[in-house]
Amino acid sequence: MIPEENKLPEQYVQDSFHSYLKSSLTQAKVEKLLEPEVLASAEGDLMITGPALCLYFAALRSTTIPPSVPLPRSSKSAPPRELTESNCPPTFLSFLRVWASNVSRIQGLEPNSQHDLARVICGLPPLTQPVDPALSGIAADLRAVAIEISQRRSFQDRYATDLQAALDAGSSSGSTLKVKASFVPPPVYDASGYTDSKSTGKTSPPASPASAFPPRTPSPMLFLEHSPAIERIRQILYAALGDVLAGSHTLGRLLKWDPPRAYFASVSLAILEVGTRAVNPDGSVDGGAGMKVTLGECPEGLKPLMRELAGIGRQAGEMSAEDDKGAVEALEKGEEMPEPRLERVRKMLEGGVGYDRDASGVGGRDEGRRRSVEGRAVAFSNRINALALNISKVKAFRERQAEVFDILSAVCGT
Repeated sequence: MIPEENKLPEQYVQDSFHSYLKSSLTQAKVEKLLEPEVLASAEGDLMITGPALCLYFAALRSTTIPPSVPLPRSSKSAPPRELTESNCPPTFLSFLRVWASNVSRIQGLEPNSQHDLARVICGLPPLTQPVDPALSGIAADLRAVAIEISQRRSFQDRYATDLQAALDAGSSSGSTLKVKASFVPPPVYDASGYTDSKSTGKTSPPASPASAFPPRTPSPMLFLEHSPAIERIRQILYAALGDVLAGSHTLGRLLKWDPPRAYFASVSLAILEVGTRAVNPDGSVDGGAGMKVTLGECPEGLKPLMRELAGIGRQAGEMSAEDDKGAVEALEKGEEMPEPRLERVRKMLEGGVGYDRDASGVGGRDEGRRRSVEGRAVAFSNRINALALNISKVKAFRERQAEVFDILSAVCGT
């Protein structure tokens, strides 16, 4: 094992990542992968897309075997450095392993397919037909790492600056119209619960009324209205935490050393719990005891989240049916029972990206056989995590999120 003193400082790795993130966002703007209004408004899942693009461009730059990340020099006289398996801080090791396992796959793509991969990461359709079947799996892995990164407070506090740097790049110095990034970090979570920027002494960049681009669709971050529907959905999700925590030993340990990660993991697992047990075929959510919510009674700003929750429920049902079918077929053939894909999703949500990756960057025994090219389990866990991130932007949910930590602390005995 490499001694800890030989590990690169976490701050140095973070600074290097944000340096590359600024250039990656700028390049994406130049290549029309991300339009300026998207960067300015911070709509959708830009908090995931940005880091995923950074990982994509880093893979194209990597020239070593095994893959490593060339790091910016701290000064002109400083020697070149690379982020490798041996010097990577333990906090980022799982990220590096998942990224490294995709480098050769990315570099092995045809140039047109590499560009299509960037488009898929940005939520754009591929241009080349037929579509390379490997793209969705690679994109899912990169987005999975990006989701983990986006949950870190150190990333959230600096992302607005990264977006602003990309917006400013190439702008005329004499321009009187300055487009400002409106990204605002979610609340701070720590072991004592929810705190905002005022109580921590940190200041977050305010939403800019001077932004030159109005939101194209209602943003959950801007949605301030309270309603009975919001209250019922909130109670249904929080009630699901009880079932989630009852079956998890990992979340208790996670709460002690990484509270924000514990928060997002618990909310994501609660979303999956609600999706599998409470979503009806018509898209309504029935939490029992009269706690039913339909799409029609939801305020307009909440409807996209409600639709996504219903979609997650439908996909979970389909995945469960496929798992059952696979189990029956294995029994009939006398083969070993495959691990249910839905169970793998739960493990990903709880254990984080790369939870089952070894030092080579791949999974354990039979991983290659079990894992589909499309990475459906990874993509589904990404979908759930993305909804958890979007829920954290809704003011009506943010105001009561301290309750989540109260529940976590009480159940886990911290």
